[in-house]
Amino acid sequence: MKIIRSVLMLGWLIAAGVGARAEPVAPTPAPAWKLKDVKGKTVSSEDFKGKVVVLDFWATWCPPCREEIPGYIALQKKYGKDGLVIVGVSVDDGERASEMVQLFIKKVGVNYPIVMGDADVAQSFGGIEMYPTTFIIDREGKIRDRKVGPEAMDQYEKRVLAVLKP
Repeated sequence: MKIIRSVLMLGWLIAAGVGARAEPVAPTPAPAWKLKDVKGKTVSSEDFKGKVVVLDFWATWCPPCREEIPGYIALQKKYGKDGLVIVGVSVDDGERASEMVQLFIKKVGVNYPIVMGDADVAQSFGGIEMYPTTFIIDREGKIRDRKVGPEAMDQYEKRVLAVLKP
């Protein structure tokens, strides 16, 4: 996993000068997933049926991931009542990964579910080229948007709203 992390960080460094690559996509069914949260409770894509889900693959060691999280906290607070759910998929690894993520959540004040990702879930979403990689999934469970890399939250919010309030 450390080699993968290094390759992804290199990808981030290269892409950092270019910005995010945002791609509205033809609606395709989102893969079902079942992962543990930082306290060991199972969380499933089924838990969010009928909601618009922003699924964010991120890591505590990823600077642009950490920079985007306050924006996701604000989006969850602002639009949660309208059926938006942000779900963070941490790709941190190692025996203390869950503990590190819990500390990060507390320090930053994350107000949305964080689950511990695995290679199978990343692969089911077509593989992750770099972090952050974020998907918008509509109320019918279809992927409507894919963002690779960081993006200004005011711009990203517009794409979220296009799915949340069409």
